[in-house]
Amino acid sequence: MTPETVGFVGVGIMGKPMAENVMAAGYDVVAHNRSPEPVEALVDRGATGADSPAAVAADVDVVVTVLPDTDAVESVLYGEDGLLAELGDGQVWVDMSTIAPGPTESFAADVADAGAEMLDAPISGGEEGAVEGSLSIMVGGDPDVLDAVRGLLDAMGETVTHTGGHGAGQVTKACNQIVVACTHQAVGEALLLAHRAGADLEAVLAAISGGAAGCWSLRERAPDVIRGDFEPGFFASYQYKDLRIATQAGEEFGVPMPETQVAHEMYKSMEEMGLGRDDHSGVIQVIERLADDEARVE
Repeated sequence: MTPETVGFVGVGIMGKPMAENVMAAGYDVVAHNRSPEPVEALVDRGATGADSPAAVAADVDVVVTVLPDTDAVESVLYGEDGLLAELGDGQVWVDMSTIAPGPTESFAADVADAGAEMLDAPISGGEEGAVEGSLSIMVGGDPDVLDAVRGLLDAMGETVTHTGGHGAGQVTKACNQIVVACTHQAVGEALLLAHRAGADLEAVLAAISGGAAGCWSLRERAPDVIRGDFEPGFFASYQYKDLRIATQAGEEFGVPMPETQVAHEMYKSMEEMGLGRDDHSGVIQVIERLADDEARVE
């Protein structure tokens, strides 16, 4: 199957630019979103609007969902006018949300019973990656189904990796989020230490970014952090949700996760402080409040 028409359910901060890149690659797009404004913007660019997930599935070869959590995906699949009412033979559902691996396996089984195929394909790269089409896409499911829709995924991502059967994409995303969250926390601690010791924060960043500590967090987020710019590329509240998924998976598989548990508590603190809509790099603010100080440059 070579898809020509692609449906999007969930066209928010991530889904909308992903849909725009798919349109730019030559696919026809049908879109639905809980709030109408993003759909209207896509319609202005040539997409077709739909009034329910079922209406999307009725008119497309592939359905892409980009939703905030497991409950939202479950509702879109099984709810009134949900995807499952229309998904059938020859169609593929690509869930690009970040949700729990266990429910993903159940969703895939029910979709298969309807005659369709499912891939779990969570993404990493934030809003910038969605806009630039440079996302990392981690795919679980049948590799032959992935091959059939790889061109579509290539329109949204720079790296598309098959990681195993159903649920494996979600496990991979959990691993990704563990590393991202723990790194943001470590960077925050390092920046506050540098500030308290009187070092030049910009010089410290330049020095450690070029050595063994070099990483995405230092390169793409720390320059904004030291200026107090926490404009979200990825909400801290979503990072907190993803860490809940990771720690639950750790419980399920019996994996000790001491660092992940600490990061989980730090992002919980962000949520409780009312900082959940800040960028996830803003976890430094929790450390700063504990120290009653801020690591900033003029």
